[in-house]
Amino acid sequence: MKVWNISFAGCGFRSIYHLGALSCLLQWVPHLVHGAAKIGGASSGCLVAAALTVGIPIDQFCAEVLTMAKEARKHTLGVFHPTFSLLRTVRSSLLQKLPEDAHLRASGRLCVSLTRMADRKNVLVSEFDSREELIQVLMCSCFFPVYCGFIPPSYRGVHYMDGALSNNMPLFEQRNTITVAPFSGESDICPIEGTFNFFEVHYGNVSIQVNTDLVRTPCLPPSLVEGVKLACCELVKKAELTGLNPTQEEHGWLDHSVTQNLPADIKRSKRDG
Repeated sequence: MKVWNISFAGCGFRSIYHLGALSCLLQWVPHLVHGAAKIGGASSGCLVAAALTVGIPIDQFCAEVLTMAKEARKHTLGVFHPTFSLLRTVRSSLLQKLPEDAHLRASGRLCVSLTRMADRKNVLVSEFDSREELIQVLMCSCFFPVYCGFIPPSYRGVHYMDGALSNNMPLFEQRNTITVAPFSGESDICPIEGTFNFFEVHYGNVSIQVNTDLVRTPCLPPSLVEGVKLACCELVKKAELTGLNPTQEEHGWLDHSVTQNLPADIKRSKRDG
């Protein structure tokens, strides 16, 4: 394959999966990332794609995502709390991290998926006249109605919303595109479902396999749900207060061999965050 592309699916805060996958690729096969002709993305995936094309280190981007998620969780309603604006936070981060010539680095290589508000048609943008215009395009692709507010941002006078609503995997139609998604399915890089007992759905050019065992699981009574205590979270809070790390016995589900083998960039982000 002489020419290839990479495309990142939109997935909200699950974009941390993209960063983990990228960190591994950069560690073991860096030419696969640096040699890509085009790097595309929709929604949060376009932010990852933009970081790659303009040269923002993966560990810095990872720290930004973790900080943003932590900030959202401070509020009772999370991202829906009136005092928290996800788009404002994203824009502030972009203004701080994007280099002055970001639009020059991104033009011709970055491919951002947008959904035009007027007719719900997909638009792919790959040319940016200024740094501010690049930020506007990224903001448009990340705007999910209600979740991010009610007034959509605009690019060149036209209102757009989340690119995932019309095409969640830009460049998907090209056979030389390496697709990345945090959902188990048919993407080239994605989690592997542990059972064959699943059904498959397609959303915005992304294949998602849903475990049917989850579908058959009965809902718990509200009274029982309210009484459930997240012991693991309590242990983590206790550890943070005392300065101690929870032991593996306390977290029987945690395989420390996995965390020990994480790429250096992700370990650094986790430690610094």
